[in-house]
Amino acid sequence: MIYFAPEATAAYGELGLRGRAGYFASRSAALGVVPAPVVVATFYNFNPVLVAESLDGVWSVTDPAAVLAARYAAADQALRGTLGDAITSPELRRAATLLRAAAEAVAGDVAGRPLFAAHTALPWPTEPHLVLWHAQTLLREYRGDAHVAALSTAGLSGIEALVTHAASGAVPAETLRTSRAWTEADWSAAVSGLRARGWLIEDADLTFTPDGAARRAEIEKATDERSVRPYAHIGESACVELQALVRPFSRALTEKLMPWALSRQ
Repeated sequence: MIYFAPEATAAYGELGLRGRAGYFASRSAALGVVPAPVVVATFYNFNPVLVAESLDGVWSVTDPAAVLAARYAAADQALRGTLGDAITSPELRRAATLLRAAAEAVAGDVAGRPLFAAHTALPWPTEPHLVLWHAQTLLREYRGDAHVAALSTAGLSGIEALVTHAASGAVPAETLRTSRAWTEADWSAAVSGLRARGWLIEDADLTFTPDGAARRAEIEKATDERSVRPYAHIGESACVELQALVRPFSRALTEKLMPWALSRQ
């Protein structure tokens, strides 16, 4: 939710970060001061030009510690503003305990997971709602790194990964293209390349071939298999309990910050 919270935009703006700079700087700040190609590599599907332009001069006006502090302060404000008294509820404390146990179970599983590894080095917050948020951030990067590895192993570039995501029907193609700042020419070239390689049907509107559908399904399967350890650690019943506990919080945040996402549920 932090990527859609106006509190985050305001906090980064106070540090002198404008436009997409806040997103790229805040999510990569755990890595320290690194050149744009490192962010391109770890974020994977954004246009490298956008990444380079967004990060140009960022670390001359602020530093990773200040950006991380702003990010956590914004998360705190957004959660308090949306959840109200629920942030001190027994349900939230229980959810935080469960999810922290899941995240800590894989804290040492960092090989091939650069963004997750960087975030495991950050200190844990003390307040339950921020523990919950930090744990979810860790697990989001844990799975994200696994997904990047699966996409790369399958031979998909960042933009090709987006095209196959669009072909799955999960997110509209135009949303994926514009949010990652790819040009229409870039997108068309990627679509043509995937058709030539047998992923997509010729002369169709982003329709998988049987082989393409199977290969994309294998990517998702590989991602899931490399991401299940934290949840297996706490067990199925705890996972069911956790899902029930956080559902009202997730719903409230979505309704406030991402109402457009409700139409996809």
